[in-house]
Amino acid sequence: MYKEKEIGAIKKLVNYIEKQNFKGYDPYDTLNSWFPFYKLGKWPALIAIQIQKRNPINIRPILGIKKGWNPKGMGLFLKAYCLLYRKTGKRDYLNHADWLFEWLLKNYSDGYSGKCWGYNFNWVNPDGSLPAFVPSVVVTSFVIDGIYEYFKITGNPTAAEAIHSAANYINNDIPITKLSEGISYAYTNQSKGCCYNASLLAAEILAKSDFIGNKAEFGELIKLTVDFVLSKQKPDGEWWYSYNPETNSERKQIDFHQGFVLVSLNNLLELSIGEDGSVKQAIEKGLRYYKNNQFYESGRSLWRIPKKWPVEIHNQSQGIITFSKLSKFDTSYSDFASKIANWTIDNMQSPKGYFYYRKNPFFMNKISYIRWSQAWMMLALAEIIGNL
Repeated sequence: MYKEKEIGAIKKLVNYIEKQNFKGYDPYDTLNSWFPFYKLGKWPALIAIQIQKRNPINIRPILGIKKGWNPKGMGLFLKAYCLLYRKTGKRDYLNHADWLFEWLLKNYSDGYSGKCWGYNFNWVNPDGSLPAFVPSVVVTSFVIDGIYEYFKITGNPTAAEAIHSAANYINNDIPITKLSEGISYAYTNQSKGCCYNASLLAAEILAKSDFIGNKAEFGELIKLTVDFVLSKQKPDGEWWYSYNPETNSERKQIDFHQGFVLVSLNNLLELSIGEDGSVKQAIEKGLRYYKNNQFYESGRSLWRIPKKWPVEIHNQSQGIITFSKLSKFDTSYSDFASKIANWTIDNMQSPKGYFYYRKNPFFMNKISYIRWSQAWMMLALAEIIGNL
């Protein structure tokens, strides 16, 4: 039997998302403003993004920032609709999946070795900048994840072609860092960093291409990628965020990315690696750390360990996804995924159906973000319903 609260929550959320026609704001869309922040230099643009991300009052209409379609969000929506269709058989879910698939095929970033996608806004961080729609491994991987789910329910050969094409983008355009422990894929064709979750997401694209093509073209690259990430797991099960080979140092950030790493490792086990005891042990240890340190028993998450605030919707959604998908490692994780979902519904869902961005000790940031909040929560609820 379905659980009433999760079913009610996703119905309200889907209704809200469809009324928005899948368009919305993003925490990082400040540089879409009519005001040329980027012309002031990297640091003023970066500061503007960070201030806007934390501002609980939505001033985007004043800044001329319009709601838009975010390719990563569209990929997440596609996967969510496919999961819902598989569970319920309702034609309306498949119709929306068809539309999202066609949208993604028409809106990839041209000029690369294969199909790939990027964010719909200019991006700036301390290491550099990236214009809107310049593709990244992360955006492309989540789009391909949706297309892969679509392929599984439809057998559409165009979906298979898109997956193989994205593998060409990874294999030909994305830099690889060779290390003694293995290899790491960069975040974009313009970067060289070793971000653990991004590297695994690149490997996932390669693994999906091999899997549907019944081949092992990228098997060694996938294994080397996994080997490197496993080498960076701490004895207690945690992963930090990234590694700098030039300084031999890591960036310490522990949050929903722990869930990303765990889900990717599991996906690679199923798609490419097969029965591998070291990977299973790493996942089991990582899951225990994630549950015991990222979440309270109530289902509420910390922000970035050990910081307690704010409660971030992305942490909540990834927790639901991770413990729902990986409950085969411990059956109690399925109940814990429901506990996270129920806490989130009770504390962070608007009566209008959408989910709030951040809960602070004394106030709530109620701005609706289409990719960061709504797409991830729709996928999270679709995952948990699919496992009920």
